[in-house]
Order: sequence, then C-alpha cells, then structure tokens
Amino acid sequence: SPHLVQVRERIRINGQPISKDLFTKYFWQVYGRLDETKEAHGETMPAYFRFLTILAFHIFLQEKVDLAVVEVGIGGAYDCTNIIRRPWVCGISSLGIDHTQILGDTIEKIAWQKGGIFKPGVPAFTVQQPEDAMAVLRDRAREIKCPLWVCPDLDKYPTDSGPLRLGLAGQHQHSNASLALQLSHTWLQRRCGPDKLSPLPDPENNCVSQAASFKPSSVMVKGLADAEWAGRTQTLRHGALTYFLDGAHTRRSMQACIQWFRETATQHERNASGAVVRVLLFNTTGERDSAAMLKLLVPFHFDFAVFCPNITEAAASCNADQQNFNVSVENMLSRCLDNEQSWRLHNNQRDEEASPLLIDSLPLLTERKTDTLVFPCILSALQWITQGRDPVLKDPAKTVLPVKPSISAKAAPLRNAAEIHVLVTGSLHLVGGVLKHLDPQLAK
Repeated sequence: SPHLVQVRERIRINGQPISKDLFTKYFWQVYGRLDETKEAHGETMPAYFRFLTILAFHIFLQEKVDLAVVEVGIGGAYDCTNIIRRPWVCGISSLGIDHTQILGDTIEKIAWQKGGIFKPGVPAFTVQQPEDAMAVLRDRAREIKCPLWVCPDLDKYPTDSGPLRLGLAGQHQHSNASLALQLSHTWLQRRCGPDKLSPLPDPENNCVSQAASFKPSSVMVKGLADAEWAGRTQTLRHGALTYFLDGAHTRRSMQACIQWFRETATQHERNASGAVVRVLLFNTTGERDSAAMLKLLVPFHFDFAVFCPNITEAAASCNADQQNFNVSVENMLSRCLDNEQSWRLHNNQRDEEASPLLIDSLPLLTERKTDTLVFPCILSALQWITQGRDPVLKDPAKTVLPVKPSISAKAAPLRNAAEIHVLVTGSLHLVGGVLKHLDPQLAK
C-alpha cells in the first residue's frame, strides 16, 4: 500500500493485480460475512486497511497460493498484518522518520515498532541502519528470541557475468535488492533446500550476525534485472515530455529520490535536442514535513514549481479508488498553498498579494509574479505543464480546464522549449494520480 491507480494493485497473484471479477467475488464474500457478524463487535466493520488485509488473506487461501509476501501497513508491532504467528522469514528495509503520530517521533521508537514483526525462532534480515535504530532492532530480536542478520552489500554477491543489474533505478534500491535476495534464498533453503533443518544461531547472542553472500541463481539474476515498480524512480518519455516519478514522502526517501533525479535528469538533459524547461510537480499528505522536503529540492533550480492536491480531476467522474474521504478539498488546497509559500520562502521570494482564479467555482491557481502555481487537481496541473505537447493528454474525453490569458502567457517557455522535464514527487497518491492520466492501461 498505497495503490497507485486501482485498489486491486494491493492484492496480486503471480505479480499481477487480481482481476475485477475475482476482486468483486471475494469482496462481497468477506463483506457479507463481516456484516452478518458485526453485532458481536459493537456494530462496527473493520477500517479500510484492515478490511483489505482480511480480504487479501481470504483470497490467498481461496486461490491456494504457495507463498505470500505480505508488506506491513504502518509500523509492525500493532499493524493488522502482524497476525501471522510463524512466517518463514521476516525482513526490515531502511528505516526513516514517518507516521510519527502513530509510531513515535524518534528513529528508536520507530525501530521498536518495526521490530514487532520478529517472531521466536524465525530468521529475520535487515539492511544497514543508523546505529541507534540497529541497537533497538538488536534488543528486540534478543527479547523475542529471533535470529537477526544484516544483509551484505549487493556487490558482495558472486556472479558469472559482472555486477548484478537492477531493473529499478536508484542507489537505494541496492540494499532493497540484497534484502530481497536474502529473504527469497532463506525461504527456498528452509522450505525446499537440503539444509532446511540446519540450526539457527542463538538469539540470546547480543550481536547481530552478518549474513553471508551467495551466488544468486539465474532466476534471481533475471528477477532483479526485470523488476518493475511503477511510481518508484520511474521515467516516462512522451515525445517532448519526460516525466520522472518517485513517490518519496519522507526526508530520507526524498534524499534518495534527489540522488536518482540528479543522475537521471542530467543524462537526459545532456541528450536533449535543445533548451530544457524543468518543472516540479509536488504535493504531500498527513503530518509530513513538506517544508524540509522542498528545501532539499531547491538546488535544482526548477523553472516552475507546481502544486496540486491528490485529486485526479475536478469532475464528478473521478475514480473512487483515488479519492481521500478523510480530508476535505479545502484542507487539501490549503496544504498546497502552504507548500507554495514554503517554496517561495526557501527561494527568498517576497510574498505578494494573491488573486485567486476560478474554474467552475474551484480555485484554479494563485497568480503571483513568481514561477509557482497552484491547481485544483492533477489533470489541470498536467494540462498546463504540457501545453498540449503530450499526445496522451490530448484525449478528447478529458476536459480541458480554461485559464486566464496571463497564466497562459506565463507558459510561453513551456511551449518554446525543445523538451520539458517534470519531476513528480512528495506523495505516492500524487504519483498514482499522474500515472492514471499518463498510462491509461493502469486504469483498466
């Protein structure tokens, strides 16, 4: 979670989201059973994520999957996915500060929550962590009696054909790949291998063991090379438009996004046929420190900084899969204006009197004598950024929202540039809404 375009993405079999027919069939089976028995639970139904977790387990059981890879929602210790009493193996990826209202406001508190997925006697792996976080994970493992290993660097795995190649861009994906190798290798050894009954290290030992590297099988090598994950360090080329999409939404993940974008955008600009205009499309949700993330992005000197809420389009036909029913439109737009103000302050731009523009009674954007713009939805932002130059957005079924002549004039550099490079980041929900418009296949 979260899904990008359709909720079915959250429950996959053989890598593919389950079909609409299967989702509908099992949804009503689970919903009906829970509705019939809700009297025993104070007349309440499970919350959204809990319902989807129950639905996922039901589907995996009914479809007789051989192996389920289950990602926690938030934290670990008290997450609803943590009802699995004895998994084959557990893994914890790189920790960062997020969901502080639920998990705590320090890396130590968050690490304690994450370590809650450890189980007695079940092997667990993690990547290199900040020392304070690693100390907590080590203590949790010893307390729970869980053997814990740290994954080796990706370049430590021996191969016959040079370094392992990853389908996912970004240096931070190297530790994720090593973790994936250790988790899959451990399951194969414990479930199918000749040494599946070999003794595990004594979890009372205070030290975290260093996991041994191994020679990945040809299937593993191919899996890493072919891996795709929409919305994470993803590049889409549509004619003169190049989109760089990454759902980074914490300070640490934004640093990883920046490292990837710096390398990738520089390469694309080097190969451009002429002048390039650089655009930032940004939004955040929840209690996240958007000002800190925006500050990290300032050195890229974007020609335009565009802000919009995670609303795919200002129309009644907007897909319910991409609506947030917990936050009002007014609150979302207010957050965008706050983000715009943060950007201007980071750039030492003087605040000036705003004059709201309207589209169908919705504030389209706040016009200021700067290169920042706030739009009411993702489609209106994309239409202004692309200026009719992206063939995918020329779909006659998409309503083109009008703008004032002064705003149209401001877009002259976008119309005249040889190429437009757009970084979309700050929220996976924003990235998902953008992908809904840019990759119509995802919405089918």
